[in-house]
Amino acid sequence: MTRGTLRIYLGAAPGVGKTYAMLGEGRRAQERGRDVVVGFVETHGRARTADLLDGMEILPRRTMLHRGGTFTELDVDEVLARKPKLALIDELAHTNVPGSANPKRWQDIEEILEAGIDVITTVNIQHLESLNDVVEQITGVPQRERVPDEVVRRADQIELVDMSPEALRRRMAHGNVYPPERVDAALSNYFRVGNLTALRELALLWLAGKVDDQLDRYRADHGIEGTWEARERVVVALTGGPEGDTLVRRAARIAARSKGADLLAVHVTRSDGLANGGSPASLARQRALVESLGGTYHQVVGDDIPRSLLEFAKGVNATQLVLGASRRGRMAQLISRGVGVTTTALSGPIDVHMVTHEQVSKGRRPVRSPAALTLRRRAWGWGLALVAVPLLTAALLPAQQHLSLPSEILLFLLMVVAVALVGGMWPALTAAVLGFGLLNWFFTPPLHTLTVADPENLLALVIFVLVAAMVSTVVDKAASRSREAARARADAEVLATLAGHVLRGEAALTSLLARLREVYGLTSVTLLERDGDSWRMVATAGGPPCTSPGVADTDVAIDEDLVLAVRGRLLDAADRQVLEAFAAEAAVALRQQRLREEAERAKPLAEADKMRTALLAAVSHDLRTPLASAKAAVESLRNTSIAWSPTDRAELLATADESLVKLNRLVANLLDMSRLQAGVLGVSLEPVALEEVVPRAVDDLGELRDRVEGDISVDLPEVEADPALLERVLVNLMANAVRYSPPGSPVLVTASQLGDSVEIRVVDRGPGIPPEAHERVFMPFQRLGDRDNHTGVGLGLALSRGLTEAMGGTLTLEETPGGGLTMIVSLRSAR
Repeated sequence: MTRGTLRIYLGAAPGVGKTYAMLGEGRRAQERGRDVVVGFVETHGRARTADLLDGMEILPRRTMLHRGGTFTELDVDEVLARKPKLALIDELAHTNVPGSANPKRWQDIEEILEAGIDVITTVNIQHLESLNDVVEQITGVPQRERVPDEVVRRADQIELVDMSPEALRRRMAHGNVYPPERVDAALSNYFRVGNLTALRELALLWLAGKVDDQLDRYRADHGIEGTWEARERVVVALTGGPEGDTLVRRAARIAARSKGADLLAVHVTRSDGLANGGSPASLARQRALVESLGGTYHQVVGDDIPRSLLEFAKGVNATQLVLGASRRGRMAQLISRGVGVTTTALSGPIDVHMVTHEQVSKGRRPVRSPAALTLRRRAWGWGLALVAVPLLTAALLPAQQHLSLPSEILLFLLMVVAVALVGGMWPALTAAVLGFGLLNWFFTPPLHTLTVADPENLLALVIFVLVAAMVSTVVDKAASRSREAARARADAEVLATLAGHVLRGEAALTSLLARLREVYGLTSVTLLERDGDSWRMVATAGGPPCTSPGVADTDVAIDEDLVLAVRGRLLDAADRQVLEAFAAEAAVALRQQRLREEAERAKPLAEADKMRTALLAAVSHDLRTPLASAKAAVESLRNTSIAWSPTDRAELLATADESLVKLNRLVANLLDMSRLQAGVLGVSLEPVALEEVVPRAVDDLGELRDRVEGDISVDLPEVEADPALLERVLVNLMANAVRYSPPGSPVLVTASQLGDSVEIRVVDRGPGIPPEAHERVFMPFQRLGDRDNHTGVGLGLALSRGLTEAMGGTLTLEETPGGGLTMIVSLRSAR
């Protein structure tokens, strides 16, 4: 039986219209004559969604009892018995009531698909298993309903149902998603603009990965090896040479010219695991550069570099390949075309960029390999070549009449092989030449002359020398490779140690230097920095430290001002390459350490500067205005030349009283702000019940209290706060909200729990402020206009944020749907 097809409507967030889109597609299929049934659909009370069910066949649900409650679930048996062509089943990530045939609805749908029935279903991005922790981190809401990514990826069709955050919030505010009593809580918690934007981006990125998988699978199924330029992908080839930085930056500029282009760096290593001559430190630095530019680094194995590069480029559907111009000399380029020319000839539809650099045609610096064999073995080899070969000649002379020349040549060849095994190539070649002469003089007619009468004997002697040379070369190469492999293994273990150091989070510079000292058994490792004409120690491990590069046994220059100096023993060239990788990591650790220190030093300076600005603003504006009003009222009352009526006198006294109260509040706030900046404000945290502190704050508003409406549930947990300071914060926020709200529009105070925190929201319907000024309003005494005070706020918000943070909470703002501002005080739950 042919398996049914699965179509999924993937929602960026709840409420974007997945179920509506599914039902719309079902109705269109029904109009085209397909047999369509509704297996399970949740309308959530949305009238427009329910209207789409009119005229459609809805299968009965299975009724389940659980813990005294009655629940309905998808009836899989009913769907299988009805056997329609297409079944509409909502909520793929749903968990069935215990006692159902399958624990998850996606498993129910699998049964239906196996029966040959097509299914259309829905799921939200936050329900995907791989994104569960990310969504919880963004929204603060854990997702109990989850579905494996592979189930969704196996779908035959996936269609994204998307909506901008602003449009979704407007839709919610109009009551098209949730009932009115749930709208404010939803907008204040899960459906914030930031949350919706992040979920939307997650959905787009996940779906883009799915589209790439489909494209790769299609090309593989149809044997398409050519490049399809669906998206620009720029691959840059790195060798670990000094030109790598130039190539990476050039490739990044090429990728930046196309919106959404990918940058990939690739390094080809030999199949035997040995180095190609590139510097590990340079590769590490270039990898960091690629990743800082938004690219990815890859390493592939291959002995044929051009073909390996092109296989990788075609595998990732690359459109452009960036290579460095050859560093080989002109003579070498005449002998061999080189990687660049060969790659260009084989590239096909992939554009190849040959980038010039400072190292062009300068040739590669020859890398001096360490001797393949130890000095002792080479000495034994020379001894055998110079002594054993003459001894063999002396031993064969008595038996000369019983042995033929081919037999004698084979015995000499055996001796040459033995010399090669013991001492390597050069002693073996010496033994071969010496053997050729001895064979010619003592065993080849005419004897005791260098003349060879028979051409066959001459051929045999020449072949003897050639075979001896080839065997000795092979033996020497094998010994050299063995030594290189041992070195590579040791280097890999050292680099694995370095990687483990980074992965374990041991970022301290001294810890890194101590690890390097342990690995190489050194006396001391010191990071030196140039200080004018002298050097100073930045960090050291072991002792005694090096005070300058000149006294070190080995030093590695990281840049013009940093040097890693080690003492204890001389390190060879191979060890230096690994040492360079440690040095590069040490430089990164030093930079991170200094950035942290600079950030800590800058923090009090920034706070002091903000305080100076606040004081100037307070004196020039906030303090002067109420003082001038009170002074004018008092002077008017003292003027005896005017006969004030009782009403006028009362109004002047009220003006003076109101101005002095405002002045007293500003001075108190200013003193509290000073205490906050100095760190001497007394804060006593204790469990506080919001249903007790909010009414007290409302009463403190005096005549303004009638314009505030509170909705604080008694079921909310207590918060950790200072009761007096929390009351001050709420009074400031509510007074500010009332001041800027239009007449007749109440200020709403609500509270809700979000994870381990409790959020108090003060919502007004005032004119609001531009998004770019959201953070500016929290600066001390900041106003967005000296003349029009209704476009900004002053000291109250700065103090409120300071007091909130002193209690371990946060104060943020967001736009109120429909206009206005919402101030959000978030405090830790006391539970």
